[in-house]
Amino acid sequence: MPNDVPNSPSSPAIRPGPTPACDHIRMTTAHRDTIAAIATAAGPGGVGIVRLSGPRARAIGEALCRRGLRVRHAHHARFHDGAGEVLDDGIALYFAAPASFTGEDVVELQAHGSPAVLQALVAACVALGARRARAGEFSERAFLEGRVDLAQAEAIADLIAAADLQAARAARRALDGEFSRRVEALAADLLAVRVHVEAAIDFVDEPIDTLGGGALKAKLARIADDLDALLQAAERGRRLRDGLHAVIVGPPNAGKSSLLNALAGSERAIVTEIAGTTRDLLHETLRVDGVEMTLVDTAGLREGGDAIEREGMRRAGAELGRADLAIVVLDACDPAAGRRAVADAIAEVPQHLWVHNKIDLLGTPASETTDATLGDAVALRVSAHTGAGLAALHAALGERARRYAGAGEAGAFTARTRHVEALQATAAELGEARLQLDHEVLELAAEALRQAHDRLGEITGRVHADDLLGHIFSSFCIGK
Repeated sequence: MPNDVPNSPSSPAIRPGPTPACDHIRMTTAHRDTIAAIATAAGPGGVGIVRLSGPRARAIGEALCRRGLRVRHAHHARFHDGAGEVLDDGIALYFAAPASFTGEDVVELQAHGSPAVLQALVAACVALGARRARAGEFSERAFLEGRVDLAQAEAIADLIAAADLQAARAARRALDGEFSRRVEALAADLLAVRVHVEAAIDFVDEPIDTLGGGALKAKLARIADDLDALLQAAERGRRLRDGLHAVIVGPPNAGKSSLLNALAGSERAIVTEIAGTTRDLLHETLRVDGVEMTLVDTAGLREGGDAIEREGMRRAGAELGRADLAIVVLDACDPAAGRRAVADAIAEVPQHLWVHNKIDLLGTPASETTDATLGDAVALRVSAHTGAGLAALHAALGERARRYAGAGEAGAFTARTRHVEALQATAAELGEARLQLDHEVLELAAEALRQAHDRLGEITGRVHADDLLGHIFSSFCIGK
C-alpha cells in the first residue's frame, strides 16, 4: 500500500495517536532497526518497488542514490551498490516520520521490475545497515505506531487478496475504519456503563433503581441490540472473505464427481461407472457471483462397503459437520432411494440444494421440480454429462452464495473468524452482566462488563497478546 499521501484513495482512515495498549511497545521499540523488502508482487514487471522503514531509511536511501532526498519529493536517481556499480535508475521518494504509512522514516525506490534488480537493491540496503523485513512487518509497525488499528491492518491483507471488485470494496471499507468505528462506539458505551456500575458499588446499601438502574438497564439493552447487529454484519463479512463451504453429497454412483467436474470446467475427479469410485475428499475453489466457494466432492453414502470406502464415508460426514451448504446429488431415476441414504448425514447442515442428476438417461428436459417428501423444496433436474440444467444450477449457487455472504449490501465490510468470536464472547459477557445487574450483584456485573470491554478491545488491538500479533502479521506478504 502506498505511503500516507494526503487525499490518496489508498490511504487508510487514521486515528490520531497510538492506542493505549501500544504505549509499552512504542517505548521498547523507539530504536528499532531499519527494514527493507520488495513491496511489489513477485515476478517481472514494468516497475518494482523496494521499501525501507526505520531510523536509517533516509541515510541508506541517500547512500544508494548518492544524493540528498527531500521530504515528499520525487527524485530521479541512479541506484548504486556498495562497490559503486549502478544497479538501475528510477524514482526515490522519502516520507519523514510520523507522516508515513509505518509512522517511521520511509524511503521507496521505484526501479524497473526485474526480480534480479530488486533483489540486488535489497541486498545493497542490507549491506548499508538494514535487515530484511519479516512477513507483514511494515503493517505491524504501522499498527504499533498507532497509524492503523489491528482490524484495519488485517484489512490491508484482505484488500491485497481480494479476487474481485466486490471483495475489494468490502476490504476497503474495513481499511477505512467502518468496522473499527462501530467497535469503538460500542466500547465507549460499555465504558460509560462500567463507570456507572463501579461507582454504584460504593453505595452498596442503596437499591440499584435509586442509582439510575432503570436507565442503566435500558442502555445495556440498546448496547445488546447494537452488538447483535454488528455481530451479524461481521459474520457476513467473514463469509464474504472466507467464502462458502459447499459439500457435494449423495449415494454412490449418483454423478457427484461428474457434477464437480462440470462445475469446475475440468476433469478434477475420476469418474467411472463403478459405484464407490470416490474414496477421499476432493476440493475445488470457484468464484460464484463475487463470492468464493469451496466445493468438496465426497464418497457416496450407503450402508456397508469395504474398509477404505467406510473411511471415505466417515470423512464425508466430518466434512458435512463444517459445511455451509450441502449440494445433495440424487439419481433422477430413483431420487427417493438416495434421499433415505443421506437424510441423517445432512440434518445439521444449514442449507440444502437438491439436484436430480442423469436426466439424459430419462430423456427428460432440465427443469425444476417440487418434491413433497422434501417439504416442497425445489430440486433441480440436470445432466452433468450433457450440461443440461447447469446454467440453472450455477444461478442457484450464485443466489445461495450472495445471500449467505450478504454480498452487495450497503456498508458491507470484511471480517475474520477471530472478530466474530470476539463479538460472540462480548455478547456472552454482556448477557452475564445484565443478569447480575438484575440480581443487584454489582461486583460481578462490573467484572462481566470489564471482560466484555476487553473482548471488544481485542478486535482493534487495544487489548492484545504478542503471540496474537505474531500470528496475524505472519500471514501477510513480505513488503507489507
